[in-house]
Amino acid sequence: MNMETQAFQTVYTKITNITKATVLLKATGVGYEEMALVHGRLAQVVKIYGNDVTLQVFSGTEGIPTNAEVVFLNHPPQLKVSDQLAGRFFNAFGDPIDGGPEVEGEIRNIGSPSVNPVRRMQPSELIATGIAGIDLNNSLVTGQKIPFFADPDQPYNQVMANVALRAQADKIILGGMGMSNDDYLFFKNVFSNAGALDRIVSFVNTTDNPPVERLLVPDMALTAAEYFAVDKKQKVLVLLTDMTLFADALSIVSNRMDQIPSKDSMPGSLYSDLARIYEKAVQFPDGGSITIIAVTTLSGGDITHAIPDNTGYITEGQLFLRRDSDIGKVIVDPFRSLSRLKQLVIGKQTRADHPQVMNAAIRLYADAANAKTKMENGFDLTDYDERTLVFAKSYSEKLLAIDVNIDVLEMLDTSWQLLCANFTKAEVGIKQEFLDKHWIEN
Repeated sequence: MNMETQAFQTVYTKITNITKATVLLKATGVGYEEMALVHGRLAQVVKIYGNDVTLQVFSGTEGIPTNAEVVFLNHPPQLKVSDQLAGRFFNAFGDPIDGGPEVEGEIRNIGSPSVNPVRRMQPSELIATGIAGIDLNNSLVTGQKIPFFADPDQPYNQVMANVALRAQADKIILGGMGMSNDDYLFFKNVFSNAGALDRIVSFVNTTDNPPVERLLVPDMALTAAEYFAVDKKQKVLVLLTDMTLFADALSIVSNRMDQIPSKDSMPGSLYSDLARIYEKAVQFPDGGSITIIAVTTLSGGDITHAIPDNTGYITEGQLFLRRDSDIGKVIVDPFRSLSRLKQLVIGKQTRADHPQVMNAAIRLYADAANAKTKMENGFDLTDYDERTLVFAKSYSEKLLAIDVNIDVLEMLDTSWQLLCANFTKAEVGIKQEFLDKHWIEN
């Protein structure tokens, strides 16, 4: 980030109030979200009331005297954009943290408004991830916005890394918020070892950095995404992890500014703060697109908490991770996951039997769940119940588990093999034209 002070900038030296995270002073000609240096520390304008300006100091206010120098930089946070971003790791301010050189490019303000609906096109292209729980049952479409809901102990960062490596996109932008150093090194090593760095750009805020800096990460990631999608007409996938930690940082700031909290101690602006990010997902008519997949960690699996609750209103479905006790692996739960846009591509951009196979498999998987309940309650199982249980275990192992990496055609063929091995044609309930074509007699 360009932080040089210029000769004509006014220097203020009278701070009227200091809290844990903010300083208050009288200043004129200042804009919202404008950057400043307070006692040499980066800060940002978060409130203006008349001539009273509140600055949020990213690294905290400890040790700042009331006569500290305050210099306004006359611009919001900025990022230099060019093809040189690819393969690099940056902090929340857009500065390199990988030991590489500064990026040369055009300076852009972050946090621009989302795209005018008139310039949007209905999403229509499949984004394949290689994960069957997504591609087979909850296909993603370019320009979609969708979160993973996961418990904090689930391997959601591994899933994000897998999606980054497998997804058929021109550029992947990773926005990491509140990552441990281990997580950061994990992503760095996975991307380097896979030889995929040339199409991945990463903005990372680790637990060593002040939590407030996390608030910049999604906008940094989306500014880079807009450069590749709009200027370069590329298919861009933005991965944001973890949006719960982003929302927690919002809550820290609002509490320190004495705002009255809303549900679950979250700020009243939570919905619009999240929507401002997710609404950047877009399919442009000329080919570029931004698709957003985010992780929202759940506190004790609580789906009614303000963060997942608001997220669900904004996004087009959700992907739910859970550990399957039968196979001991994490799967994409077919019952609680939903992609509201999948019908735009399945059977159209994928094989014609896709919708039928998907529906049949999930219906039979549901029958297996009923059989399991019967068994747990001590009831006798029918021959059909027994077969659904065998099917469900194989289906979880060969398709739903997140470590399975195959293309959509192989997913469909595997589904047919499992259906044919365990059921009759009448039991699967698939149209005759597809049975004639794909049924395998055992």
